[in-house]
Amino acid sequence: MAHGYETGRLDLPFVGFCTFGKSPIATDWDRIDADVAVLGAPFDAGTQWRAGARFGPRAIREASTLFSFGHAGAYDHEDDIVYLPQDGCRMVDIGDADIVHTDTVRSHANIEQGVRKILAAGALPVVLGGDHSINIPCIAAFSGEEPFHLVQIDAHLDFVDERHGVRHGHGNPMRRAAERPWVSGLTQLGIRNVSSTARDGYDDARAMGSDILSVRQIRKLGVEAVVERIPPGRRCYLTIDIDGFDPSIAPGTGTPSHGGFTYYEVLELLDGIARRNPVVGIDLVEVAPDYDHTGGTAILGAQLLMNVIGRVLHHRPRFR
Repeated sequence: MAHGYETGRLDLPFVGFCTFGKSPIATDWDRIDADVAVLGAPFDAGTQWRAGARFGPRAIREASTLFSFGHAGAYDHEDDIVYLPQDGCRMVDIGDADIVHTDTVRSHANIEQGVRKILAAGALPVVLGGDHSINIPCIAAFSGEEPFHLVQIDAHLDFVDERHGVRHGHGNPMRRAAERPWVSGLTQLGIRNVSSTARDGYDDARAMGSDILSVRQIRKLGVEAVVERIPPGRRCYLTIDIDGFDPSIAPGTGTPSHGGFTYYEVLELLDGIARRNPVVGIDLVEVAPDYDHTGGTAILGAQLLMNVIGRVLHHRPRFR
C-alpha cells in the first residue's frame, strides 16, 4: 500500500503551523468545505476557581501535530481500521471565535456564530475550549436542527441554575442545555465526589431527563452496558471536560477531581457511542496549560479528539 512518504515534504510534527492535526486553514467562514471543522473558543471568564483555559485551544492544537496522519491515515491494529484516511476525511481549522474580554454575552455570541457557520456548511463542528461555559453557545447554535441527545464526560454535573445572578458560567451549561427543546435528553458520565451542583440540582437534572453515573458506577456496569443506556440511533452531541479524567493523567485543568477516568475508559465509551449513534458535534473543554507542566493534558485532549473524530467519520455512513 502506498503511503506517500517518498514524495513531498516529510512535515514532521514540530515543523510548520500549529493547526489542529495540521489540517488546512479555512478563514472564510462562508466557504467552509469539509467533513470536520475545528473552531477554537479561548474563553475562560466563566471559571470559578483557576483560570487559564483560554490558552487551551493553542495547547491542544500544538499537541495535535503529534497525531497528524497526513500521509496514510491512522491505522489501528486492534480494530483493523485505518481512521482519518486522506481520501475520507476532509478536516479544516477555521481559527478562533473572537473573544471580547470581560464580555460573556458577546464572546458567547461569537462562538455561536462560528458553530452556526460550520453547521451551515454541513460539517461536523469540533470546538476547543475554553471553560465549559462555551458549551452554552455551542448548543444554542443547533436551534432549528433536529433534536439530539447530549453526552457529557465530566467530574462535575454543571447543572447550577443561577448563582448570584450568574447563569452562563462553567457551572451552568448542562442546565442551559436541558432547557433547550432540541436537546432530547442527557447522559452525564464521570460525575463524582464533592460537586459544584447542590442536591436540588441533581434532582432537577433527573427530572429534566438526565441519566447520571459516576466513574465507580460505570466500572461496575461496564462500558457496553453504559453505552446501551443511550437511545440507539439517536443523534448525539459529545461534550468532554478534561477534568472527567483523573488528574494523575490530566493535571492541566482548573478544577481537578481525583477518582477520574483513564484514557481507554473514555475512548471505549465514545467509540461505543460512535458505533450506535450519529454524532453531530463535539467540544472538549477546560484544558489549562499553565498547570500542565509536561504537556500531557493537552496531548491527552488532542489524542482523544483525533481518535474520536476518526471513529465518528468511519461509522457515519451506516446512519445515512
